[in-house]
Amino acid sequence: MEAAVFIVVLVIALALFFDFTNGFHDTANAMATPIATGALKPKVAVLLAAVLNLVGAFLSTEVSKTISHGMIREDGIEAATFLPIIFAGLIGAITWNMLTWLLGLPSSSSHALFGGLIGATLVGASVTAIDFGVVMSKVVLPALIAPFTAGVIAFLVTKLAYAVTRRYDGKPDGRDGFRWGQIFTSSLVALAHGTNDAQKTMGVITLALITAGFQDREHSDPQFWVIFACAFTIALGTYMGGWRIIRTLGKGLTDVKPAQGFSAESSTASTILASSFFGFALSTTQVASGSVIGSGLGRRGSTVRWRTVGRIAVGWLLTLPAAGAVGALSALIVVWLGPVWGVSVGAVLAVAIILAIFWRSRRNAVHAGNAMSEVADSGHAVKVKRNPPPTRRQRAILREQARLKAEQEAREKAARKAKAKADAKKRAADAKKAADDARASSKANAAKSKAAKPKPSKGENK
Repeated sequence: MEAAVFIVVLVIALALFFDFTNGFHDTANAMATPIATGALKPKVAVLLAAVLNLVGAFLSTEVSKTISHGMIREDGIEAATFLPIIFAGLIGAITWNMLTWLLGLPSSSSHALFGGLIGATLVGASVTAIDFGVVMSKVVLPALIAPFTAGVIAFLVTKLAYAVTRRYDGKPDGRDGFRWGQIFTSSLVALAHGTNDAQKTMGVITLALITAGFQDREHSDPQFWVIFACAFTIALGTYMGGWRIIRTLGKGLTDVKPAQGFSAESSTASTILASSFFGFALSTTQVASGSVIGSGLGRRGSTVRWRTVGRIAVGWLLTLPAAGAVGALSALIVVWLGPVWGVSVGAVLAVAIILAIFWRSRRNAVHAGNAMSEVADSGHAVKVKRNPPPTRRQRAILREQARLKAEQEAREKAARKAKAKADAKKRAADAKKAADDARASSKANAAKSKAAKPKPSKGENK
């Protein structure tokens, strides 16, 4: 019993640390675009995100049930075996989370957790211990559908926003009213992050408590102290992670306009809140990335940088198996050394890895290349032309200007033609008059010459 309590305490501590890393790893999901557009100051944005993550964690527990009573069949596994498996899975998730945070690679904290638990369960228990039906319906399919859905919604909302406000086309900062809307929508994203991501840690802790016999299997809802601990930890992680955003967003997230940021945040919040209601364990990072890409495509003159999109997709695909591999390796250590010694050695190794990563992060200069979130990478996946094509209103204005110019040119041409015709007629009249004058003068001169010629006398004629 003492060994079980020891392992449960370690699992809870490790789960809360994962919750902390989830918070600072995903802070930018909610607040990257409002900071980039100037809707919120960095410190205010990070503090607001922390508070709303805390509140959101109390709003729903459906996602936690997916983890605690669905994905893994704990009925056929002994507590002495299953608790170390959970511990090993958490080590896999945390290690991958910290490594991707250090390298600035695209990653999902949620999929790192799922991968770590699945990998550890496969090694420590068996394939039958995993309910692949739940994994597919609650994890894999939502992960594939949600980013695409969020992107489509963001694309349509961006198109609508620009259509409604097209009278501001060509005016500097003509859509600044969307900055106020961004404060609301980014707050919704932070709230949604708490309703979805904090619950995953609640589910892991509840699963450990049920396995150890400290909670009834028939009541899989997380206890209040579990909810509070997870809510406080993810909020603390969100606030502590804000320094990376404060130091890097000044170097440029992407060319995000207020209307575009509003659309992306609206899409992200609606998708995550809906998934939390139905118990889908989504990746907030992937949904936010899909929204940023979709809103970027909604702008005029935008094109996709497929190489960047491919890099993000590869990161998504690698997260689950990579975290699963680390979780499986941790489970091998636990199985080889036994539950108590295996967990103890695993805890020491986990602390050593975490300290090494933190030490390494202090050596690296923080800049946009190694510290921006996946959402920033998603913004760079869309290339917007410096001189986008004109809008419908601008095209109508250009057509009207072209018509007026053509009419003016036609009038000027007709006037020039009429003037040329009048000049030609005048020249012809002048030429005719000159010819008539010349003929008249010639006749007059001939008459004068004839009159001046002397006539012969009669005597001379005889």
